Amino acid sequence: MRQRFLSCILLSICFHLCNAQDEINHIRYGVTGAGTMSTKNLTPFWMVSNQNGIIPLDANNGYLRMDIEYHHVFNGEWSWNTKADIIAVTPRYKNIYIQQFFTELAYKGIRLSIGSREYGQELQTVTDPFLSSGDMGLANNARPIPEINLYSPGFIVLPWIGRWVQGKGNFAAGRSFDTDYLESFKNEKQFYIQNPLWHHKSLYLRVKDAKNHYPFSFIAGIRHVAQWGGQSTNPRLSGMQPHTLKDFFSVVFGQSGGSTASLADQINVLGAHYGTYDFSLSYEKKDWGVRVYYQHLISDASGMEFVNALDGLKGIQLESSKYPWLKKLVIEHLYSMNQSGPFHFIQFDHTKYPGYGGGGDNYYNNGEYTTGFSYFNRSLGSPFFLSPEYNQGGKLGFRHNRLQAWYLGAEGAINHKWFWRLRLSTMDSYGTPQAPSIRILTANSLQTDFFYSHKGWTFTTSIAADQGSLPGNHWGFGLSVTKKNRIPVKR
Repeated sequence: MRQRFLSCILLSICFHLCNAQDEINHIRYGVTGAGTMSTKNLTPFWMVSNQNGIIPLDANNGYLRMDIEYHHVFNGEWSWNTKADIIAVTPRYKNIYIQQFFTELAYKGIRLSIGSREYGQELQTVTDPFLSSGDMGLANNARPIPEINLYSPGFIVLPWIGRWVQGKGNFAAGRSFDTDYLESFKNEKQFYIQNPLWHHKSLYLRVKDAKNHYPFSFIAGIRHVAQWGGQSTNPRLSGMQPHTLKDFFSVVFGQSGGSTASLADQINVLGAHYGTYDFSLSYEKKDWGVRVYYQHLISDASGMEFVNALDGLKGIQLESSKYPWLKKLVIEHLYSMNQSGPFHFIQFDHTKYPGYGGGGDNYYNNGEYTTGFSYFNRSLGSPFFLSPEYNQGGKLGFRHNRLQAWYLGAEGAINHKWFWRLRLSTMDSYGTPQAPSIRILTANSLQTDFFYSHKGWTFTTSIAADQGSLPGNHWGFGLSVTKKNRIPVKR
């Protein structure tokens, strides 16, 4: 069955190639072989994190990755491409799986993507996907969810405003396909919702001189992510959750559920919702630049009204072309201790219990969608919110979301072929609002990477180490070899 499925993918790509128009197009292909060796039983934190869910958490692993992509341009401003990306990895729940398989149509600055696709800077607007600790809203920490996504990868000038304001955004709907994996992971007491549906959208505005006469620019935006639909394994719920077109619009606009929804979704909003407010201020000169940014966490209305204070990610990024040995430096601080206070409920006796209410935000978690903001048990957002895959005893959900962390990232070039990257972090976890830890749990992590590139080949060596009570003391060594090429296609 698996071999027939892979054959269908390859035949589909060949079909597209054979039917290309009489223009110059190209094929891109890549092959990667990689492996890591680690002490004890876990791969170090930064070796696993922000790798699109590819690197196994279990120690001593390896994978072979093969991808092929066809890109076709027609009528000047239109283009489409299709890509298949297959990975064979061990140890893993399934040793061979599809990482990416999508078709994308593009017109000028707008794209429509259908399938599983990895995104980088296209959806991460204020954080650096290569050097940041991880975007709070949608990072590259988990496998991509199959979806339909209409998006603009870069900022587009808004003609009715003039040269000063640009915009970008996206609107997507998808579905999880990790039920078989979750069945193998969870214990018998854990209830969850199988095959939930997903929706996420974003809107960003940038104030910047399009002619680059002024060095300042400012970005402000909002991202909204929601889980809904699916079928609950909890016998106290009604099994299949609301999933009609009307329900979809309720999810999109953050409205409460109808009579078929659970009582909680009728009182609050349908589904589980997450989000961020994103802000960025940049100053760019010819050979250097600085950017400060802030991502504010949103779990409910209290977060939207900043009742959770400044919970979120603050960062500063410095870039310079004067000193190639240190091209970029990132310093970040993540804080999520406030969570709008201890009370989760809004309707209560304000005389007896002073306060706003609506607290205990319990970031990335939800009472009914117990897998939380994850896919294949990997966090879809910041890896500092330790992925459920780390949980002991088959427990689902995020067990560490009240935390504070510091992060340092740096990259540079030794010469035109050798490059390096450093990631260093320290984190203190206090558990969750509903299940605080008895003592402060710490995690200190370090990784250095060295890259050598020559004629389409890239060799990478990595050394990483963890120290602390969460998740433990480990060190590891990794090696990968990648070959990429681009072949023009002409008929």
